Amino acid sequence: MRTWFWVGCLCVLCGCAATGPGEGSKFILLSSTIGPIDAGIVSALETAFENDTGIRVRHVGAGTGAALDIAKQGDVDLVLVHARSLEEKFVAEGFGTERIDLMYNDFLIMGPAKDPAGIKGMASATEALKTIAQKQARFVTRGDKSGTHMAEMALWEKDGIKPSGTWYDLFEKGATGNVPTLQYADQKEAYTVMDRATFLTLQEKIKLVILVEKDEALLNFISLIPVNPQKFPRANYADTMRFVQWLTSPEKGQKIIRDFGKDKYGSPLFFPNSKEWREAQGKTS
Repeated sequence: MRTWFWVGCLCVLCGCAATGPGEGSKFILLSSTIGPIDAGIVSALETAFENDTGIRVRHVGAGTGAALDIAKQGDVDLVLVHARSLEEKFVAEGFGTERIDLMYNDFLIMGPAKDPAGIKGMASATEALKTIAQKQARFVTRGDKSGTHMAEMALWEKDGIKPSGTWYDLFEKGATGNVPTLQYADQKEAYTVMDRATFLTLQEKIKLVILVEKDEALLNFISLIPVNPQKFPRANYADTMRFVQWLTSPEKGQKIIRDFGKDKYGSPLFFPNSKEWREAQGKTS
């Protein structure tokens, strides 16, 4: 286990009594991808759930790959992540019980307003990245196997491109999250793939602009995965499933997700996407 994780969580973990898979300890530890934490929605959901139920939820943040690695050690009860291929592997290997739809937003291709690669307004995200690569315009990547990085790599792969060279800038602190990555790209006047929530929270502090958006390939789906109590008997599965049911309820967590950010940014940062929400809206897909 990585030292930084133990430093942040050891006191919390030690304070929780051991519980069996059918019991509840009134405490849940969540391993979450960093973007929703930085956006503030993770804390908002945790606080509202605690107010409703008296069950505390605390989180540790990491990129999706690292968040799943933390969960593989059995030291958290639930993960919130956004990289389907990694999520499916995590469940297939028996570390998690199932992928549960929670919410979504979308990614953007951002860059300097002068747009040296000439991609502004392109309908296809993959064509835009192909153009950036052909012109070797500076591009910043997180490069850390986070959900954002995995989404970026999937776009390159659709065009059969393996980006490399001096134009493809690996941000050495990419694992610290989307906010510092976008700030770094802004400083370098570079292109990058970024989620809309991060852009909205930083839009008044940066000069980079949205150049390509609203391609279906840019949708960013965020999932919940409870850790498997058969593999990790100490997991607080009972309270975790109460939290999952609350998060996916159209009248509870999904309603908070629907409205989060509207007042401050004029637009929600995320959109509800649970099965229960879709059924309530008359959507079956």
